[in-house]
Amino acid sequence: MVEVKNISKRYGSKNVVENVSIQIKKKKITSFIGPNGAGKSTVLSMMSRLLTMDEGEVTIDGKNIHKYTSRELSKKVSILKQSNHISLRLTIRELVSFGRFPYSQGNLTKKDWEYVDQAIEYMGLVDIQGKFLDQLSGGQRQRAYIAMVIAQDTEYILLDEPLNNLDMKHSVQIMKTLRRLVEELGKTIIIVIHDINFASCYSDEIVALKDGKVVNQGPTKEIIQSNILNQIFEMDIDIKNIDDHKICVYFT
Repeated sequence: MVEVKNISKRYGSKNVVENVSIQIKKKKITSFIGPNGAGKSTVLSMMSRLLTMDEGEVTIDGKNIHKYTSRELSKKVSILKQSNHISLRLTIRELVSFGRFPYSQGNLTKKDWEYVDQAIEYMGLVDIQGKFLDQLSGGQRQRAYIAMVIAQDTEYILLDEPLNNLDMKHSVQIMKTLRRLVEELGKTIIIVIHDINFASCYSDEIVALKDGKVVNQGPTKEIIQSNILNQIFEMDIDIKNIDDHKICVYFT
């Protein structure tokens, strides 16, 4: 379990995240939703130790994240940030192999390459794994980065806007893959996501943030309610039940 206890982050006099407490259940998909500037990505970065917090603490399986060595933590938690820029000219397979660095320190074993191949297959990249990143579409590149995270084989996977640059087909593929990672491999996945319908259809739990604070959290079916979403997003959102999924209608 990941426990976030009263964490805060300030830039100058501005509170970007204020007194946030969250419990992340194991072997579930937990989605962070909320308007732009709600603090979702900042919370995710503090949970992974990429960003220092001004107050509070984060524990993973009962241990403060600052008590882990960098190598220990990178075997426990992987994170994919919203923007990724690698200047090296790499193939997909070479990029995905970077996910094995915490284990191999650059000297990949046969077992490491098995994890690489499995991740490439999971993301449907087998046929193009020899292509260079600069030859890929934005969606293909995003899938390659997610494959790198899968190859890292951590129990906890943190993804910041994983559906960026993806069309509908590949967005669905990504979310179905995340569900497979939970159900087949027992992963715990935390994602920042803007599309509340993807959050509704694929998440087990939802954490809603606004103005740097948690305003609601709980099982998905409890959070995907018109009165709750209207307050979070400050717009009228109707909920339709379709094939046992709650679909948010906010275009009218």
